[in-house]
Amino acid sequence: MATKTRATEAQALPLNQIIAGDCIEVMNGLPEGSVDLIFADPPYNLQLKGALHRPDNSAVDAVTDDWDQFSSFAAYDRFTRDWLAAARRILKPGGAIWVIGSYHNIFRVGAELQNQGFWILNDVVWRKSNPMPNFRGKRLTNAHETMIWASRGEGSKYTFNYEALKALNEGIQMRSDWVLPICTGHERLKDENGDKAHPTQKPESLLHRVMIGTTNPGDVVLDPFFGTGTTGAVAKMLGRDFIGIEREAAYRKAATARLAKVRKLDNSALETTSSKRAEPRVPFGQLVERGLLRPGEVLVNPRGQAAKVRADGSLVSAEHRGSIHQVGAALEGAPSCNGWTYWQFKREGQTIPIDILRQKIRAEMRDNA
Repeated sequence: MATKTRATEAQALPLNQIIAGDCIEVMNGLPEGSVDLIFADPPYNLQLKGALHRPDNSAVDAVTDDWDQFSSFAAYDRFTRDWLAAARRILKPGGAIWVIGSYHNIFRVGAELQNQGFWILNDVVWRKSNPMPNFRGKRLTNAHETMIWASRGEGSKYTFNYEALKALNEGIQMRSDWVLPICTGHERLKDENGDKAHPTQKPESLLHRVMIGTTNPGDVVLDPFFGTGTTGAVAKMLGRDFIGIEREAAYRKAATARLAKVRKLDNSALETTSSKRAEPRVPFGQLVERGLLRPGEVLVNPRGQAAKVRADGSLVSAEHRGSIHQVGAALEGAPSCNGWTYWQFKREGQTIPIDILRQKIRAEMRDNA
């Protein structure tokens, strides 16, 4: 039934298309609760005054386009309020949003996210390994941008592939400061005149990390400020569906040409390290019911302290009784304990973690699914 519902929703969406028009109007026309993730790179409202030049007097190719111009902070705030309201309406209950910005706008966007009812999960600093230098020498070199990751609301069951991001980071848990280069070289799209096709094109490495960490294959990712299509290119490669909204014809043209060259990875390559939280829940008592552990059998902790298994799946030690987690925490004098990794049992002279038995049951569940 769930699969049928998902397929029906997908039919109602303009999947893997670039929609021309105003992002607020287009999002308001999409079905409510139909999108898994939104990645938004809204106008920064840079408030540039006059041209910027390098020491050799050559002009810096800064953001001076009309789409980044707002008459006042109040006008920008109204725009932010309206597009975030439209975005929140189309997110699924377990959906989430990423918004990227600079110091010019990200604090105003962050406040409005909270006003709208989004729940901020993290702010991520994208530290640019090759930032543009500060030519005037009157401020610090602006070497980072800030991304805000937020769920649709407090308590939302959002996607977070913790183990996949850890694998991406050579086995170390992913931090909230990401060191990645800006978009240069062959990745930087150029127009017919050899100029940048878009002044703020984001690197694919940034979107790759976002999608691996917070989406799954088959999810729908919407970008309301599609530009030259970085979000769509990475989504297509990683087996996600995308919806792009872009009002500028030149950007749509560049994105369309770019997407035509992207090929989806083989399905086997799309598999990522699964999160332990996503695994089926196995109560410790099920090990007792199945006879994998017997009532009266002794478990030991890393210090050799013992506790007996009882018929109802609880443990009893010399001074404590309760679940595998409660007794472990009591013995350690700690507020909590993961009993699955804490306790061990003995077989034929070998000491074995009880989690081995849990994995055995989980493997049977997967085989029978």
